[in-house]
Amino acid sequence: MPRAKKALGQNFLTDGRVVGKITAAAEIYSDDTILEVGPGRGILTRALASKAGKVITVEIDEQLIPSLYEKFSDHTNVEIVQGDARAISIDKLIPAEDRYKVVANLPYYAASPIVRRFLEADHKPTLMVVMVQREVGLDMTAKPGKMGILSVATQVYGNPRIITSVPPRSFRPSPKVTSAVVKIDLYDKPLVPFMSPDGFFELVRAGFSAPRKQIHNNLRHRLNTNPDVIGELLAQAKIDPKRRAQTLSITEWGTLYELSIPLLDQ
Repeated sequence: MPRAKKALGQNFLTDGRVVGKITAAAEIYSDDTILEVGPGRGILTRALASKAGKVITVEIDEQLIPSLYEKFSDHTNVEIVQGDARAISIDKLIPAEDRYKVVANLPYYAASPIVRRFLEADHKPTLMVVMVQREVGLDMTAKPGKMGILSVATQVYGNPRIITSVPPRSFRPSPKVTSAVVKIDLYDKPLVPFMSPDGFFELVRAGFSAPRKQIHNNLRHRLNTNPDVIGELLAQAKIDPKRRAQTLSITEWGTLYELSIPLLDQ
């Protein structure tokens, strides 16, 4: 059996109880299509295959593919694909008109870009259940006052909540940190009605460019704009210029974005 590769951040889940919590959170029905990222040695894949109509599992490690084929050779509802979930075409895996769910035990180093890739995709899942480092899970689910870019990037697309914490002993090899299972129920439409996310996240990144500084200063420096213009935008949005970015709600970011569109288009 191939050994875990540190370079790929491989920590294989071995705890059946955690597998049960993940599948329960995913609310799997017999006609569901599940896209699994990082099957590893297949413990979660097997549980998904016993419940779902189809499981498409994407594994980046070529050396794991033969053992996965062998394990699931008698499962007609399991499709194994070698590739990088950060780059692979979703529509080539799942027809654009088909609904699907994402279930994944994500490598720590790639967790945030993989989550954002599916949240921002044109062909989004209806639900995501992902294993991430606990600190990342806390950031994804943070409330105003403790929010960061990942909080906004997650919550503008869906409602995330932590299902359970997972100790290092649930994996082989054991990581040095605690993990968390996060469930994200995606909205039919983002909470902020942008045509493209680029401008919105340009604004958000500007707001968080120096988290300890007031939002007025961050926006003025990063957007290279007259202080009076930024002051007027914040006044129209009814946001105190002395507040910090981590205190803003998704609704406030949306209001600020709508008012900032002419500035962002320059």
